[in-house]
Amino acid sequence: MTGVKGFGAGIYRKLDMGRHTLHGNPPIDVTLRKSAQARRLSLRVSRLDGRVTLTMPSDLPDREGLAFLRDKEDWLRGHLGRLGPAESVKIGSMVPVQGRALPVVAGPRLRVLDDRIEVPPSRAAAGPIRARLRAMARDALAAASDRHAAALGVGYDKLAIRDTRSRWGSCSSKGVLMYSWRLIMAPPAVLDYVAAHEVAHLREMNHAPAFWAVVTQLCPDYATHRQWLRDHGESLHRLRFDD
Repeated sequence: MTGVKGFGAGIYRKLDMGRHTLHGNPPIDVTLRKSAQARRLSLRVSRLDGRVTLTMPSDLPDREGLAFLRDKEDWLRGHLGRLGPAESVKIGSMVPVQGRALPVVAGPRLRVLDDRIEVPPSRAAAGPIRARLRAMARDALAAASDRHAAALGVGYDKLAIRDTRSRWGSCSSKGVLMYSWRLIMAPPAVLDYVAAHEVAHLREMNHAPAFWAVVTQLCPDYATHRQWLRDHGESLHRLRFDD
C-alpha cells in the first residue's frame, strides 16, 4: 500500500507485509499485527528496544488502524523520546543489583560482590551476568512468594522466571506465578512488593478494592514501590544482555 486514501497518502508507506513507516523526523517503523483475540486497537512500545507494535482486530480494515496510529503520533514520539538508548552490558558497564549500581570489572571468575561484578576478561560478560542475576532473582522471588503465601494461608502451583517486557509479574488461574528476572536489579523492597501483588491474586483474582486490601496487608507501603517501578522500571529494560 503506497498511500491511504482519505488518511494522508504519502504519510504511510508499506515496507512489507505487516510493517508501515510513520514518516517524520525521525521516521518510525511500526509492526502491524492482526489478532483474532484482539477486541480493540492497541499501540505498544517495547521498553527493551523501542520497537513499536500496533495490534488490531483481524476484521478491522487497515485504514482504520493507520488512522488510529496517526492520531497517536504525538504520544508515540513523546514516549520514544523519553526512552534512553539501549546499552549492551560489558566490562565497564554499570549494572544495578538489588538497587545498587555496580561496575562490571575484570576478575578471575564470575562473581557478584557488594561493590562490583567480576567477569573473566577472556569471556563475554553479558550472558554469564544474565544467568547469575536470573538465578538470584529466582531465589529472592521464591523466598518472597513463599513468605507472602504463608501469611495468607494459600499455596501456588509453581514459579516461573522470564524476561517479560510488558509486565513485572502475573498470577494465572491455575496458581502459576510468573516474574521478570530483572526485578533483581530493583531495590529489594520493590521486588518484595511485586511478589506480594502476585500472591494477593491467589486470594483475589482481580484488581478490586478487596484485592488492594490484601496487598496492603502484605505490603503496607506498596504505593511507594509501585511508583518506583513507574519511574525507573524502563531503565532496567534498557540494559541488553546479549553476547
